[in-house]
Amino acid sequence: MIWSPDQLALIDPATELEIAVRQADGGLHRWTPIWVVSVEGQVYVRTWYRRDSGWYGRARRSRQARVRVPGLKADVSIEDVGTKAPDSLRSGIDDAYRVKYGSRGAESMITPAAQATSLRLAPDR
Repeated sequence: MIWSPDQLALIDPATELEIAVRQADGGLHRWTPIWVVSVEGQVYVRTWYRRDSGWYGRARRSRQARVRVPGLKADVSIEDVGTKAPDSLRSGIDDAYRVKYGSRGAESMITPAAQATSLRLAPDR
């Protein structure tokens, strides 16, 4: 599925998106604030510190979560695109982080290690 223009209008200006990864029993883990960007109508998140614990590790295993920003709450499917993203997409995500968070703020999010953690969030309908 794709994000609607109205949904992207709420996500794009949000400094942080909160994510609660879905547990095996259908419940949700705690809300965790993370930086978020959109590129060509798709929504991406990364972590500067790849690890199997925490929200990132749970997201990669579960592939399902709920996200929220002011005015929007949505269930999403998670796709790991970090290692298979074409260079053009990787560069687009890097550029989106630079524009949104500034070159100094985005430094940790545009390293090769962070690029490898790119996750695409797709709304469930």
